[in-house]
Amino acid sequence: MFDIVLKEPSPNISIHIIDIKTLSLSLKEYLDEHFVSICEGNSGTELSEVKKIIIDFLSTKDHRTKMGATAEFFLHLYLKYIGFKQECLFLNLEERSIKKGFDGYYSLHDDEYIMESKSGSSETSNISHNDKIKEAYSDLKNNLAGKSKKSNNNPWKNAYNHASHIDVGTSSNIRKNIKQLSDNYNKSIYYEISDFNIIPASTIFLEDIWTDNYSKEIMDTLESLSSTLEFKKLNAICVTKQSLNIFQSYLEE
Repeated sequence: MFDIVLKEPSPNISIHIIDIKTLSLSLKEYLDEHFVSICEGNSGTELSEVKKIIIDFLSTKDHRTKMGATAEFFLHLYLKYIGFKQECLFLNLEERSIKKGFDGYYSLHDDEYIMESKSGSSETSNISHNDKIKEAYSDLKNNLAGKSKKSNNNPWKNAYNHASHIDVGTSSNIRKNIKQLSDNYNKSIYYEISDFNIIPASTIFLEDIWTDNYSKEIMDTLESLSSTLEFKKLNAICVTKQSLNIFQSYLEE
């Protein structure tokens, strides 16, 4: 289904390299099965209706925002595929827009993870997965330290609101933990990134012409980079996609 190379240089480090050249039949079927739950949780909304919501949202956005939203969606899909439980919604249901704060909050067994997604086009000069992972890591670190460059909002409050939505189905223990972190943030009690399990993620969109250049050597580079980062557990994910249009074509089917 997914074209994956996985390396685990140590018990607390996982490096995922994913190539998406096309949407295979099995991947389309998996998308159909989980599309609604990724966007709205266990809402019971029809697939066609939720697709329309995403189409309408993307139709008003610039290329950069479309890349960011598409990259984030496929990360939710992949993490679900490898066993992570999504403790958030892709959408803010009230606004029918992409959520604010952390890009993703997940659980795996007894561990909780925070995800930050960065994306870009192969047409950008000197773009690399390595730099995008660094950028995602930096945003996570600043968010946890109360120094976010994106917003002055409490990211834990948004995570708590998502986890408290009945259709997400988050356990009370996780909600209590997020609530405590949110309350502490309001009191200017911040944290080091070394206290958390993190998922910095990079997505590079090609312009319909496939190349292995972005993924073939990233494994050794990321293994070296991971030794310079601080974390409790690390899942670094790099996705190379043939085109942004792959997702748009699926939505319109």
